[in-house]
Amino acid sequence: MIYCKSFSVKNLLKTFTLAAVISVTTISCGSSKSVSSSKKNLPAKGIAKDNLRSLDSDFSGSISNNITELLKDADKYLGAPYKFGGDTSAGFDCSGFALKVFNENDIKLPRRSSDQANTGDDIRVKEIKPGDLLFFATSGGTKVSHVGIVHSVERSGEIKFVHASTSKGVIISSLHENYWNKAFLHAKRVL
Repeated sequence: MIYCKSFSVKNLLKTFTLAAVISVTTISCGSSKSVSSSKKNLPAKGIAKDNLRSLDSDFSGSISNNITELLKDADKYLGAPYKFGGDTSAGFDCSGFALKVFNENDIKLPRRSSDQANTGDDIRVKEIKPGDLLFFATSGGTKVSHVGIVHSVERSGEIKFVHASTSKGVIISSLHENYWNKAFLHAKRVL
């Protein structure tokens, strides 16, 4: 009888632990249903334009040397794997990636994406430029659960960002992609 109770509690703990790990991984930096995973700045393919919010920037200027260096540092991690709690090239989560890239450029950010969302100045979508931070609610609602760094603004105004996705690691995605368009919350400028 004692063996059976112990076995049941043990199975319950294993099940609970597995469920917790899956939940935290899914919620921590969102999932990546529709992402472009190329190092090149190619237009995203298969993006449905219906029911998307207009999330385009008017930026058409040049960027500072500081931002250029920051984006070079971000680019060197393209293809790095996703790892919950990771902040090294061996594996990143979304906030660990932003933290690493900004720290390499002597800019301190908090560790969690929800805390990073309270850093810097609020900016309107039309004002977004490379180097800005984008915040997302990947589980719905309004709670920040993902962060990315603006990589480029195309001539059309399309905003592309580099981030660590749970399914593909460090990649470049677009606010024109359905998943990210719907999950987008706001942008911040820390540079």
